[in-house]
Amino acid sequence: MKNSGPSRAFTVYVDHREMFKIPFLNRQNIPPFKKSITKECEVEVNLKVVCLTLCFVLISSFSGCLIEQLSGEKYECMVCCDVIRVMAPVWSCQSCYHVFHLNCIKKWARSPASQADAEGWRCPACQNVSLKNPTSYTCFCGKVTNPEWQHSEIPHSCGDMCGKKRGGVDCNHPCNILCHPGPCPQCPAFVTKSCICGKTSQPMRCGQATVLKCDKVCGATLNCTKHTCTQVCHRGTCQPCQLEVQQVCFCGVTTREVLCGTNKDGFDGSGHFSCQKVCGKMLDCEAHRCQDLCHRGACQSCPLSPRLVKTCPCGQTPLTKLLELGYSERKSCSDPIPSCGKMCNKPLACGSSDTIHICEKLCHEGSCGPCSLTSMIRCRCGAKTKEVPCATIQKEDELVFTCERRCNKKRLCGRHKCGELCCVNVEHKCSLICGYKLNCGLHRCQEPCHRGKCEPCWQSSFDELTCHCGLTVLYPPIACGTKPPECKNLCTRRHDCDHPVFHNCHSEEKCPPCTYLTQKWCMGKHEQRSNIPCHLQDISCGLTCNKLLACEMHRCRRICHRGECLADGSCHQPCALPRPDCGHPCSAPCHKGSSCPRTTCTAKVALQCDCGRRKETVMCTEAATSYQRYAAIAMASKLSDMQLGDSMDIGSLLTKKELKQARLECDQECATLERNRRLADALQIDSSSDPFNARSTSIYSDSLKEDARKDLKFLTEVEEEIKNLVELLSKGKQTKRSHCFPPMNREHRKIIHELAEVYGVESVSYDSEPKRNVVITAHKGKAACPNSTLTSVIERETAARAPPPIAHIKQHSSKPVTGSSWSKTVKEEPVIDYFDVQD
Repeated sequence: MKNSGPSRAFTVYVDHREMFKIPFLNRQNIPPFKKSITKECEVEVNLKVVCLTLCFVLISSFSGCLIEQLSGEKYECMVCCDVIRVMAPVWSCQSCYHVFHLNCIKKWARSPASQADAEGWRCPACQNVSLKNPTSYTCFCGKVTNPEWQHSEIPHSCGDMCGKKRGGVDCNHPCNILCHPGPCPQCPAFVTKSCICGKTSQPMRCGQATVLKCDKVCGATLNCTKHTCTQVCHRGTCQPCQLEVQQVCFCGVTTREVLCGTNKDGFDGSGHFSCQKVCGKMLDCEAHRCQDLCHRGACQSCPLSPRLVKTCPCGQTPLTKLLELGYSERKSCSDPIPSCGKMCNKPLACGSSDTIHICEKLCHEGSCGPCSLTSMIRCRCGAKTKEVPCATIQKEDELVFTCERRCNKKRLCGRHKCGELCCVNVEHKCSLICGYKLNCGLHRCQEPCHRGKCEPCWQSSFDELTCHCGLTVLYPPIACGTKPPECKNLCTRRHDCDHPVFHNCHSEEKCPPCTYLTQKWCMGKHEQRSNIPCHLQDISCGLTCNKLLACEMHRCRRICHRGECLADGSCHQPCALPRPDCGHPCSAPCHKGSSCPRTTCTAKVALQCDCGRRKETVMCTEAATSYQRYAAIAMASKLSDMQLGDSMDIGSLLTKKELKQARLECDQECATLERNRRLADALQIDSSSDPFNARSTSIYSDSLKEDARKDLKFLTEVEEEIKNLVELLSKGKQTKRSHCFPPMNREHRKIIHELAEVYGVESVSYDSEPKRNVVITAHKGKAACPNSTLTSVIERETAARAPPPIAHIKQHSSKPVTGSSWSKTVKEEPVIDYFDVQD
């Protein structure tokens, strides 16, 4: 504000941000403006008051804009975002003057999103809380219900005088324009207003918020009733007198410096306050002094005055009886009080609620005691008691002591324990400071420790808050902890790479990683990969490193990696040099420069019988041991047949070539298959048709058969389900079908898994015990039913069979034992000729 010269014109510059605090103004880009105000007398102009006054100048344009948009059906309802028609029922908020569809605002008022914290519902535009829900369609002034629209009138208005109370200060004139939307304009009437102190008056616009202030001194009597106010024309009551005076206590011993008028009602003619010391003034007897604390008014009479003392010191015998016994009459307060000679019997400060101790002395003057007994005193909290001599108890307050027991109850905050010694509190209020971080994350709660959430941070900033680039601004006041505004412009920070920036301006110190696609070599320099984001540094191609290690015998088996291939510098891969005895790799950890250690070979060797039915994988050492055992037996058999002077070549039994040709021994089932083959050849039966069900039997393992025999009913049901699943899949057009079995035990699930493998069906177990079940899935082209079911195989094996024909055992001459047939020489099996039957 600046003074422009003799005309006393004041030019006030008003920022449009101050107008945003007015509820009926929209946040639009209103440029700052200035308006000159000229007055005959000097007026103290408050910037915010002038802002409110000047905002009324815009009310007419705001109402006009509403009228124009409603008449042209261009105004949109904030709830449904649809245009408000001139014939549609509406409702107008009396706080922000926004207009809504009546049905829309009814739904909004009933919705949970509109409910206020206490009662009522909130306006969707200004959040003003209303207690009454909108029910009817009225005109803007509220006098007419369901107004009819006329082409010559404002939509949704009644066409009569508005008559609503204006929003000006101290304005009692109703609005004198036709029913209209928006706020009523400023009152055009002029009234005479007085200044603050009431000594000067001046005509001015009614409802104008300008405050008049004259240049005269107030002069009103202050609170001390001795001095007057020296302030220039001011509002409200005058301030207390600021002069300091000296006041004396009632007994006249202590003084203090206070403001004039302090405790003026407490003055009793001699002092203003009590110093809480013994009065000490001389009593009316002029022999004793007042023993009361500093008090108001005159001191009481001497308590030893003959006029007041009517009994002996113990109070049991009146003095009149003692006078009859010959005691002299007291003339002054200094004369001794006659004693009755009885026991005092006054109650002492010691004792308890159950037992009262009395003075055992003879009637006497002065204080009683000491007591020769003991008292049982209790602590404050009542948890402990102790016995003490009564001589140590002088007052009743000493009958209670403080124990060492700490209170373990929770305080009202619910976070801390009381912890006070001998606690007698009931509420247990917490005296600590809360100290929790507030929602702003910068300050801590300074309130006493409490339950529930802390109040929001009350601190605010009056500086503009901008984004990093400064193009987006939040104007004050800004609540503490508010994050910088979100900016839609590209980031302007300096980046490590020169690629184009794709992310927006941000408040974080570190920029997001660059996602520009580039070409980079993998960590092992195997190949150059394309479409790799710029921020990725270590790229793996997924191939084996294959670099030659330091031992120069092995290559790195790790997937493409960074750094050295060997972390500790030594190779631990198995040695690949062949063993001298069996030829398998050494398999010991790499030992460059030293011979291979002599260890047991753990390589697996596949063995089979002569017919190829039996197959077994064993360790190399076991195969060698088995071969040596059978070779020794064969050698012993050969030596037993030798004659004196004969020789035998045993080199063929000890060569490595023969060792590798170790075989298993055929069993009874092998002989059965050989018999069936010979029968099929003799009868000219095609062996591919499986006439003896040899293949159907062999596809089911012995363990599966053994488990299935335990529950044939379950086996039948499972095979029926799997068979139906495979048949439905083959007949339909689907590529796969699934079936879920109910929960079952582990043995039954094992049977399903093995049967699914025979049928070419996938099987997976789900869930945990005891609800673990199996789901099978058949895929077209993979699933197929076997020729014979396991049920039929088990039934056929258990059925009675005809006895086999008697075998004719032929005698064979001994032949030289070779390494290829060592298993036959160990145990000569009888050759069965089924076509040479003896009668």
